[in-house]
Amino acid sequence: MKIRVPLLFIVLALLATSSTVFAQLEGFACPTGQPQLVIAAGAVGAELEMLNESLASFMELCPNVTASALETPDLANDRLGLYNQFFGAKSSAVDIYSIDVTWPGIFAEHMVDLYEYMPSDSVWITQQTPALIENNTVGGHLIAMPWYVDTGLLYYRQDLLDKYGLSVPTTWDELETTARAIQDGERAEGNNDFYGYVWQGARSEATVVNGLEWQASEGGGVIINNEGGIEVNNPETIMAIERAANWIGDDNGISPSSVIAHGPEDSRAIWQAGNAAFMRNWSYAYSLGNADDSPIKGLFGLAPLPGGKAGVAATLGGWNLAVSQYSQNPEAAVILTQFLTSAEQQKVRALKIGHNPTILSVYDDSEISAASPQFAQMAETLRTGSATARPSTIAGNRYSDVSRLYINAVHSVLRGEEEASNALDDLEFDLEDLVIELGY
Repeated sequence: MKIRVPLLFIVLALLATSSTVFAQLEGFACPTGQPQLVIAAGAVGAELEMLNESLASFMELCPNVTASALETPDLANDRLGLYNQFFGAKSSAVDIYSIDVTWPGIFAEHMVDLYEYMPSDSVWITQQTPALIENNTVGGHLIAMPWYVDTGLLYYRQDLLDKYGLSVPTTWDELETTARAIQDGERAEGNNDFYGYVWQGARSEATVVNGLEWQASEGGGVIINNEGGIEVNNPETIMAIERAANWIGDDNGISPSSVIAHGPEDSRAIWQAGNAAFMRNWSYAYSLGNADDSPIKGLFGLAPLPGGKAGVAATLGGWNLAVSQYSQNPEAAVILTQFLTSAEQQKVRALKIGHNPTILSVYDDSEISAASPQFAQMAETLRTGSATARPSTIAGNRYSDVSRLYINAVHSVLRGEEEASNALDDLEFDLEDLVIELGY
């Protein structure tokens, strides 16, 4: 059933602020009744705090609604497990789920088809980046609305590059050399806790994200291509994973031995304390690093990730909002989803916590373009389609199996338990069975 609602421009104008004018919300109206809505989301960086602010804004606009956030684990795999528990029980406890870009196919059967509530030619859909709408469409059903998008970035300490007369590395080999030179210099001056490079190596989706960037940049492929071809057991991927494994080590490496347990916040903690020369992370860390209480405020910059012989590969990330089929208030949940994913709210999130909008027109806003260098880079990525996607579309509801197999193989190499050639040979064999089951 589609929502049929009148325009409320007068009400919206009265409630608008100077930076949040809901002029584009042509079909927006508050839900009827007294719905109580719960949205499940993460708390990486300032995400949960920002969500609570947005929910407060919505409840000011619609005082008949109660909306609250359910904090969930930061690591994607842990959150995936929690969601599966809710869906297995067909629980109505959560109305809206924040889902990773790789999850639409996994959760499609549990989510409302948003096309039942808003036509494909509505402003809600047409203002979004088409590739992201396509990513969230399963079997012709729109499973989720894009909320924010991301790719991996290289953070670098400009002051330390200047101190040692070095440049921002553009290849992985240059990164290793430059990171080691700075690490050696800082440790010689007494900071034994200093590392050249921090990244996310936890036995989770973080391993897929980083591993794909290493292998794809060297020409090793994208795990499973769009024709069902397996791309893991090749010299390029073997070399890329082995190189990363050699980075790890408190004494002889450029990354701490604990990096194989790091998520984004673990890396940021080391980086923001001033104890790393380089960091691979998502864009959210930029605004936090420049906060007034940050020891590295004004000392660092952003660059594309280093590349290999095939160029730069930055894994596409980001989160979407999906409405549960088990919600007792699906129409109200759709309206809240529309509010949270609107251009106006995406601008607020970008300016306050650095989340990259999924709506290209937001990047043309003068406040956005002046706020951070990350936004210009993300706009270019979205317009050119240069981000590297994980094989979630081709794998569908089996992506979690693909992810698990890849994580186990790559992590065994990072831990030093298995040679890359053996681990990737076994991975190829396991993926062959899965691809056959998928019908390729």
